[in-house]
Amino acid sequence: MPSDSQLYLDQLKSMPGHLIRRLQQHSTAVFSEVMQRYDLTSVQLVALVAIFEAAELDATRLSELIHFDRATIGGVIARLEQKGLIKREVSSVDKRIKILRTTRAGEAMIRLCQEDVERVQGRILSPLSTAEVATFMELTARIIAHPK
Repeated sequence: MPSDSQLYLDQLKSMPGHLIRRLQQHSTAVFSEVMQRYDLTSVQLVALVAIFEAAELDATRLSELIHFDRATIGGVIARLEQKGLIKREVSSVDKRIKILRTTRAGEAMIRLCQEDVERVQGRILSPLSTAEVATFMELTARIIAHPK
């Protein structure tokens, strides 16, 4: 017979927060496996695409756009710059601000890995039917959009 602590552990392991954390671990593992040849994390990739698609983007706006912590976005930017995928340029409007721009290598990387990114999503969602994927996406978006 399970102890009270075991019953509580089972309860904790079935809670949404724990399951979301495990899903995030699974997502990261699949992304890493499929995308390892590109030497990019999922955060680096979304940052790279945001920089590519934005006209004038600085680090603060990037962190807001991709919903990433402002305190650690500098490390993401530095790694992308070290890899030659982006460059920082002084703003023509305000010399204190560095504008982020993709390099040709960065633009090529986005095109190169696009198919594999889609494969990652397919693998993550593969246990679900098409209708379940739509429901999952709708419910996830609703949870994320809900005010704190």
